[in-house]
Amino acid sequence: MTIEQQINELRRTLNLYNHKYYVENNPIVSDFEFDTLLRQLQDLEQANPQFADPNSPTARVGSDLTSEFRSVEHAFPMLSLSNTYSLEELGEWIDRNEKEIGQTEYVCELKFDGTAISLTYEQGRLLRAVTRGDGSRGDDVTANVRTIRTVPLVLNGDDYPDFFEIRGEIFMPYSSFDRLNAERTEAGEQLFANPRNAAAGTLKQQQSQIVARRGLDCTLYQLAGKTLPYDTHSGNLDAARRWGFKVSEHTAICKSREEIFNYINYWDVERKNLPFPTDGIVIKVNRDADRRILGYTSKAPKWAVAYKFKAEQATTRLLSIDYQVGRTGAITPVANLEPVQLAGTTVKRATLHNADQIALLDIRVGDMVYVEKGGEIIPKITGIDLSARKADSQPLEYITTCPECGATLVRYEGEAKHYCPNQNGCRPQILGRIVHFIRRKAMNIESLGEETVELLFTNQLVSNIADLYDIRANQIAQLPRLGEKSADNIIQSIDNSRQVPFHRVLFALGIRFVGETTAKYLAEHFRSLDAIQSATREQLTEAEEVGEKIADAIIEYFADERNQQIIERLLNAGLQFEAEERAKASDALAGLTFVISGSFANHSRDELKALIEANGGKNLAAVSANTSYLLAGDKIGPAKLQKANKLGIKIISEDEFIAMIGDNDTLPTTTAEVAPTKEVETKEKATSQNTTQPIQGSLF
Repeated sequence: MTIEQQINELRRTLNLYNHKYYVENNPIVSDFEFDTLLRQLQDLEQANPQFADPNSPTARVGSDLTSEFRSVEHAFPMLSLSNTYSLEELGEWIDRNEKEIGQTEYVCELKFDGTAISLTYEQGRLLRAVTRGDGSRGDDVTANVRTIRTVPLVLNGDDYPDFFEIRGEIFMPYSSFDRLNAERTEAGEQLFANPRNAAAGTLKQQQSQIVARRGLDCTLYQLAGKTLPYDTHSGNLDAARRWGFKVSEHTAICKSREEIFNYINYWDVERKNLPFPTDGIVIKVNRDADRRILGYTSKAPKWAVAYKFKAEQATTRLLSIDYQVGRTGAITPVANLEPVQLAGTTVKRATLHNADQIALLDIRVGDMVYVEKGGEIIPKITGIDLSARKADSQPLEYITTCPECGATLVRYEGEAKHYCPNQNGCRPQILGRIVHFIRRKAMNIESLGEETVELLFTNQLVSNIADLYDIRANQIAQLPRLGEKSADNIIQSIDNSRQVPFHRVLFALGIRFVGETTAKYLAEHFRSLDAIQSATREQLTEAEEVGEKIADAIIEYFADERNQQIIERLLNAGLQFEAEERAKASDALAGLTFVISGSFANHSRDELKALIEANGGKNLAAVSANTSYLLAGDKIGPAKLQKANKLGIKIISEDEFIAMIGDNDTLPTTTAEVAPTKEVETKEKATSQNTTQPIQGSLF
């Protein structure tokens, strides 16, 4: 047997032993025998570096080399899940699904309380491991994930796709958490508050050798790819088990709401006996065909939901209330509390939301209050222990003036919060708009942080977002804690921001109610800032997700002369105020406008929208006199159908639409970035395959 054959045989044997021990909980050799074989492999690899393999079992040991995490784009986006906290809400979700797709079956899974991870495999070998990040991009933590024994480095069998991703959760079992904190106590180090924080902190360690010692675990729960072997979620999970992945043994197929509710009620009690942390149940539609019909919102799949277990509650005393001013002028009351342990963390502050919430609960300083963590994340006050209220307690009077600038607060019709109207003279509003502008999802001026922005403002170098493009390196270098190198980095980041695409510039402007998703839709619909500025209220509402409230806020923003001056300066600074030209397949639909409604046999609605635009047409959100065609599928919206008939709009089917564009029914591979609900590219950077085929599995 050659040296290379010896190495490969040792790797195969050790991978088998590792899977039996860590995934199947069925060890077939002693620890001594395993360690002896591993040492033999390490010696052979060290003596024969030409046979090195990043997926060798020796990678489990980790390295003491420091590594930096690079940002990586997900081949399939990792969307979040919608949450529900009551069985009633969950029942309504089931009703909505079955109204759309009829009776179906669901897969129920434990919701692990750790850190989401996406593992990419190519030709059966681990290619990379990436954190969720912002859903589009995450950190490459492959070196650290290779140390987790339950993550297969090389897959079993030969029926797996050539390229796919599998999503799961990296978590820290209670035994590892207790051992880690015991070690930190002995070393005099600060303890981790809970296993979730410990897992997240461990995964971001710069030395994989440390990660290897901390005992992380990983359970996988969702495949994503273009050629998955089965058309059901449960079938693909079974396949993943065969390939060597650790898939939860507690997953169950439920065919009725009663079965789902029984599963939830069982695990709400039994989860306390599990050796790892959980915080809820995930319910997913099983069949891919049903998932395609249900589709997605801009942030989450409609075919899956997370039921969160009831939050932990604690009682503590309300000491005082602070009032914070946001970038839009919104006032948020924040309770200062006597420190109390809650869901593994020490809570000292909690949100009070607004004046109505305070009045509803009759909250008073000095009260004993009930505190919960909403979704076990954000502390909030949910009630008062009236029996502990002092006799001389006085009702709380909500503030009437801004705590920062003294302006009289206003409350707009239909709004729950109070606002400071002094947007150009209130320090936190000014700073908030600048900080929003430099955010990663906006202009991504990464060398600037909140503290530096405050320093620039205090030293009168910036008073609005346009001022950023006028400052010079020598001005920055003179400021405290900064120097020439920092100044050069800041100026370079500001200069790079001139290339940020239009939809992010639009989001960065901070127009009220125009979030990241709405900005993408507006940019896609109007293509330029000039077009948005000149649009009427009715025209604005034709863009996806833009209602009258958002349209009014946009009109109000551009009507402000000070905002116009800032925009003019940003334009002169070279920012992108027009969307990139879209690649076209043809002009077959030039001058035509379409409204899409219903579900379709061969294309998703987003694919149809992209085809319309690629062939010169235009998409509208609502039927109007300007609509050329209503493209109708199954279960078309009755309101759109009624209006189309009333206006005499021609109604066409999917087949009729495809006939209109002839041979141009494939999306150009160079299509520019489009609205967020369009299915994203898959393996485009790794292969030259067409990316318009349906993506199977989850995108979260």
